[in-house]
Formats: sequence, C-alpha cells, structure tokens
Amino acid sequence: MGTLIQAPPTQAQAPSQAQGSVPAGVVQRTIQTAPLVTAMLKASAHVSDLIFSPGRAPQVEVSGHLVELKYKGLESLTHHDTAFLANDIIGKNESAAYKLEKDGSTDLSYSVSGVARFRVNIFKQRGTCAIVMRVIPNAIPGFKELNLPAALQEIVELRNGVVLVTGPTGSGKSSTLAAILDKMNEEKAYHILTIEDPIEFLHRHKKSTIHQRELHTDTPNFALALRAALRQAPKVILVGEMRDRETIETALEASETGHLVMSTLHTIDASKTVERIIGVFPLAEQQTIRARLSKAFRYIVSQRLLPKKEGKGRVAAVEILKSTMRTREYVEKGESEGKSLLDAMRDGAQDGMQYFDGEIEKFIRSGVVDFETGLSYSTNSGNLRLELTDFLEGGGKTSAAKKPAEHETIEIER
Repeated sequence: MGTLIQAPPTQAQAPSQAQGSVPAGVVQRTIQTAPLVTAMLKASAHVSDLIFSPGRAPQVEVSGHLVELKYKGLESLTHHDTAFLANDIIGKNESAAYKLEKDGSTDLSYSVSGVARFRVNIFKQRGTCAIVMRVIPNAIPGFKELNLPAALQEIVELRNGVVLVTGPTGSGKSSTLAAILDKMNEEKAYHILTIEDPIEFLHRHKKSTIHQRELHTDTPNFALALRAALRQAPKVILVGEMRDRETIETALEASETGHLVMSTLHTIDASKTVERIIGVFPLAEQQTIRARLSKAFRYIVSQRLLPKKEGKGRVAAVEILKSTMRTREYVEKGESEGKSLLDAMRDGAQDGMQYFDGEIEKFIRSGVVDFETGLSYSTNSGNLRLELTDFLEGGGKTSAAKKPAEHETIEIER
C-alpha cells in the first residue's frame, strides 16, 4: 500500500522558461525542489541520502538500502529534470557552477528551513546531471544519541595532537566529529576553527567561539586555509578531510606547535589509516613522517555502520586506537608479527581501546545485529566465527536482517 504525502505537483513549462538548454519542442517540468525533498524525507525516519538520476524515479537510502519513490506524475526523471534540480540547488553559487562545468562534479550545502540541511554532490554522467544529497540533521547529535563509546569523551580534554575519524563514505564520521566539537563547545572556552567542504553541521557560539570556513566560498583549498589558521590563534582546528600531502604535513606542523587538529580519512581501519598517511610521502621521507605521526597522533577512530535486525536503522561499530607507549612504537617502527596495531587494540581495553570484531561480536550476542550481517562487516570473518562458536552451538544463529521494501509509492496530489 502506498504512502500518501501531500506536496505541490510538477508543472509543465515552456522551453523558454526552463533553466538549462532544452531542445526545441520539448516541454520541461518545473520541479519545486524544497517541497520535493521534504516529501522524500517523510518516506522513513531513517533516510540518509536522496538520489536523483535520469531514467529512475527519485530514490532514498534507508538503513543502507535504496528505496525508489514513485511519485504520481514523476515516475521517471528525465535529464532535463535533474538539470533543473541541479540549477535550482546551485542557485547563485557561482563557484559551485564553475566547478561543475570545469571538473564534472561539485560539492555544496543546501537547506530547507525548519526541515533539514544537506551535503550535496552534483556530478555529470553520460552527459547528464545526477545528484546525491546527504541528510544533515538540524540538531547536532550527542554522544548518547550516537551511542558513542565513553572513551571518546577524553578527546574533549586534549590540548594538542592529531585526532582522526576514519571510515567509508556514509559511516557517520561527520556526526562523530560534530558531537565531539559540540561537547567541547559546551565545556571549554576555546577558539575553534573549522575548514569544511561544504559546511555541514552549523555550530553556534556557546562557551567557545567557533568560526566555520567553507571551501570555494571562504578559501580555495584545505592546505591554504590550514596554513592561514596557524595565524588565526585557534586552539582547535577541524579539517574536513586529509586530502593531500600538503594538508597532512601542515596538520602535523599545527599539532606540533600546540594545536589540536581533528580530521577525517576514507580508510577502513586504524592500520590502513597509518599506511595511507605514510604512503602519501616519498620513500626517503617516510621514516621521518612515521616518527612525527607517532608523536602527534592521539586517537584514530574508525567507524562502520551496520544494519540492525529487521531493518530498524543502523548501529555504529567503532574501533579506537589510542596513543600509548606501545602504539606509538608500532606507528614509528612499523607493524610486524605479534606487534600490530590490532594486537594493541585487543589488549588495550583498560586504556579505552576497542577493535571492530570485538564490537561486532557484542552486537551479535546482544541481538542488535544478525549473525550473517555481522560477519559481512567484520575485519576477519573466520576468527569472528570461531569466537562465536559457543553462541552458534547454543542456537544463537538468527535469520538475515529484514530489508526495507524495495519500492514505495508516494502520490502527489494535484
């Protein structure tokens, strides 16, 4: 049975009125972007992304699964529809329009007042525009809401060093950093500076003073903004992403001169994060960078979002590598048999460390995550299966998690 959501209809529009280039004789629909995305968010309480692609109906991602929303009158988007949406979202943002034309993709933020904010990526594919909109809640999530480990609250007390939050796209890195920054904002009288692409969560001044700079609007690139930050007297610097050698090098320099630097990387775990950072530099410099990183890093936090049983949202499995004498040695000298960062995390519970498979095992045993789902997200599924032998022998194996319906029909009243 379809879900009825009231929203303004699409309208036919003459080619002369449409945005973008439309061939003669083609009638284009004018899509009202804000009401459309508002209606799409109502499809589920767990919508994480909105996707607009030519040849398909508008889609949302719900708990990791794509759901097609078949609106009456908008059963399949044309390339004119997606171009119109892209133009409407970009609006007067000339830098975003230029980047889309020059590079074939652009990042920007978009908001619907009182509803939600979005991190938007518009990109060209097969000569047409496609759009992905990541939902950013209006309210900054807290530690309890995100179910973050209590050990991460210690980051708020750090005075310098590097804190990295890593994971694949859509794993909740930005939300975790926002929660940490918000807690710092409430408890510390600091000057905090963020450099983001684009700005996601909006932080208001509380006990701290927060300045947020957006790429392409306030600064041309991360590295330049980070160098400028060293002259802007911040106590804490948040860099949206460690994208290149210059940004990484400047972040290390900032941490060595008394700043706390927080950032993200698209890596799957703590060990791969260290490898990625070291690998950016020429071989002749890598040992020096290892030594600098071993002294600078305070936490490497990695995340994976796992679907809960019966499609009831997702839960974050969090791996925490903390700076200790042992982990600093492994970063500086490199990992070897029996001396890996994973070994250190397995043995480091008293220091607040934890590792992915240990957390996934807890989720399976407590019934939060299905057994097969947990295995598919684990680092070493064979070892995890062995750890759960007693659980399986006791009849603990459960059925696969129920997925959301593949299609949902949403009708727009005319």
